[in-house]
Amino acid sequence: MGLIPEKFLEIFGIETKNKLIAKKLIGSEEFDGELGEITNPYTKEVTTRYVKCSVEDAQKALETAQKAFEKTKSSPLYQRIKWIEDVANKLEAKKEEFAKFITLEVAKPISQSRIEVNRCIENLRICAAEGYHILGETIPTDATPSGAKTTSFYKRVPAGVVIAITPFNFPLNLVAHKIAPALLAGNSVVLKPTPEAPYTAYAFAKLFVTSEYAIPDALSVVYGDADVGSTLVKSSIPRVISFTGSVPVGKIITQNAGIKKISLELGGNAATFVESTADIDLAASRCAIGAFANSGQVCISLQRIYVDEKIYEEFAAKLGEEASKLKVGSPFEEDTFMGPLISEEAAIRAENWIKSAVSEGARIIAGGERNGNILAPTILADVTDDMKIVCEEVFAPIVSLVKVSSFKEAVEKMNNSLYGLQYSIFTNRIDLMQKAIDDFEAGGVIINDIPTLRFDIQPYGGMKFSGIGREGAKYAIEEFTEIKTIIIK
Repeated sequence: MGLIPEKFLEIFGIETKNKLIAKKLIGSEEFDGELGEITNPYTKEVTTRYVKCSVEDAQKALETAQKAFEKTKSSPLYQRIKWIEDVANKLEAKKEEFAKFITLEVAKPISQSRIEVNRCIENLRICAAEGYHILGETIPTDATPSGAKTTSFYKRVPAGVVIAITPFNFPLNLVAHKIAPALLAGNSVVLKPTPEAPYTAYAFAKLFVTSEYAIPDALSVVYGDADVGSTLVKSSIPRVISFTGSVPVGKIITQNAGIKKISLELGGNAATFVESTADIDLAASRCAIGAFANSGQVCISLQRIYVDEKIYEEFAAKLGEEASKLKVGSPFEEDTFMGPLISEEAAIRAENWIKSAVSEGARIIAGGERNGNILAPTILADVTDDMKIVCEEVFAPIVSLVKVSSFKEAVEKMNNSLYGLQYSIFTNRIDLMQKAIDDFEAGGVIINDIPTLRFDIQPYGGMKFSGIGREGAKYAIEEFTEIKTIIIK
């Protein structure tokens, strides 16, 4: 099957108030290699045991994928379309099970885990449908005298072996964003999922490799540390590296990959401008969601809110009210909106950033308290441009309010960032909507909603340090294919 290493994973149940229990699915056997353990960030109970792959395992997966590409590139497109559709159907039948996997491993609130699974199903179906539109086009070479007696066209062909490296914050859907279009386009794939959620990725990959439409050995999964990742990236076998994660790791990949196609979805520092004509109640309600969903562990999590000075205090008060409505606590309870950060180390780092901002003059409107991995939804006012908490990506439930006197000032401050993933504006002025579309230096612009808004059918990616390339099935297929030009004389 190409899946590595199947027999070494197991997931354990956790008794909770709401009886969220995942039964043991795969037994552990004797093994060669270091055994890793995943503990739930909320309960601190072990949920998953897995074998860490070695450099030799990574090399084996690469060689397997290289051989498999001879089969994937010549497989009929209709088979690959049916393959992705079949996985979508299988996931639909097991969606509650997969939601529990996500919550057990990374402590995402169960209601939001269900949303991720549903989005993943949609994403797969969008991808399968895109298979009917992998198009080339004719080229009018006879438009010039030198090409008068020729016919030309181009077609898209699979690039080769794809390395997919994915993060913890969306351990299911971000895997789908990479492996589904890569396989649909006729590539073979080696997936290195986040170390924080090995079972979620494994169970998802198993839907692919056990499908009746699967191409043998087209997909392998390896788990491991930086040595494993470095082996995959530096190898001469892959043609494409697709990575979602931090800027520092993205830089390392870029330096080490060599001559390959590289798609990077990196950090963000999402911002919005709340203009004086905006619906303040709507803006406050949506901004609370955008800032604190998934404990702020989203690359398009709302981190900076620039507010017109005329409505600054009113908006700040309303945002504080909205934040107070959000239930924080056990991710296993149905009405919990925000659970823990992925680790206590991450929570301590965020807490220290808050303390630093306060020492420099910021004012806490809400939150600021930490209890283990849980950091209360935190709103800081009177934040200045030079504070670390507004300059760098926080990746925690912290949002900063900055007072501005005009749209022009807001745009200047928003664009004064190393990142450019998604920005938004709340306003009832059509002229400012158009100016925001033109002037915001970001890969996505949202009008009258939060920059955290994303639909899986759209092109998604950023400018500056936020990355290279685009996700979304149609656009990812472009990343995973090459153009082959044909001339007939």
